[in-house]
Amino acid sequence: MKLSLLLSLVLIFTASASLKGADTPPAIPLWEAGAPGSEARKDEAEKIEGTNITNVHNPSLTPYLPDADKATGTAVIVCPGGGHKKLCVGHEGYALCEWFRDQGIAAFLFKYRLSNEEDTPYTLEGDAMDDTRRAIRTVRSRAKEWNINPDRIGILGFSAGGELAAYAAMWPEAGDPKATDPIEKVSSRPDFQGLIYPGKSDTFTVEEGMPPVFIACGYGDRPDIAKGMASVYLEYKEAGVKAELHIYSNAGHGFGYRHDSTSAAGKWVDRFQEWLVDSDLL
Repeated sequence: MKLSLLLSLVLIFTASASLKGADTPPAIPLWEAGAPGSEARKDEAEKIEGTNITNVHNPSLTPYLPDADKATGTAVIVCPGGGHKKLCVGHEGYALCEWFRDQGIAAFLFKYRLSNEEDTPYTLEGDAMDDTRRAIRTVRSRAKEWNINPDRIGILGFSAGGELAAYAAMWPEAGDPKATDPIEKVSSRPDFQGLIYPGKSDTFTVEEGMPPVFIACGYGDRPDIAKGMASVYLEYKEAGVKAELHIYSNAGHGFGYRHDSTSAAGKWVDRFQEWLVDSDLL
């Protein structure tokens, strides 16, 4: 029994190390005492299966900060997808954060509470969005410490994570100057948004003055994504919000980021970096 338990712990540790990489920095909880409503479960361990994470009760950011001589001052919060049932941190998380860091862009792997997980007590509009706004505020409140321009903080999400990124731009909250928590004093509005094959595009609304947006998806994706994001792009244009759209003809859902990809869709990160430069965000 003891040997079996020891072997299980070794396998969990090995999977975690392999998933994140040897040089992964520690995660930073978004609330010191635990997320509102989840305080009693903040010390409960996350579950790792392959490259997926579940059982998130203590939302966090894992910072990937470039060396000072390479830092551009731009920051991106990366929201993995997974249908709000899991976090796909392999091709939609850690590897991308490392790539951003190597380009001089501060990146933050965002782990949020899951609203579709079995027996979950959480909601998307409530808990997951509270986590998302808190993530943006956390980065902005520590911008000086992390060598970041507080006016160049964006959010990028895949699939379900793309929903959170879009909603962050749709429903930002101003900072409260009277708050005792310094994080709550700053705005949750992202300065730019990256929507990579986001779900539920029929729930997206666009208004004048929203942050500029970069969109990438696949022709072979579900109609509500491929066709939906084309419609959303036109809404951004009509509202006068700068937008760039890439629909890759030979891609479907979930192409994510892989460092060894040779497909056109796999090179979306290069287009995103060019868009940041063209938009005076990098």
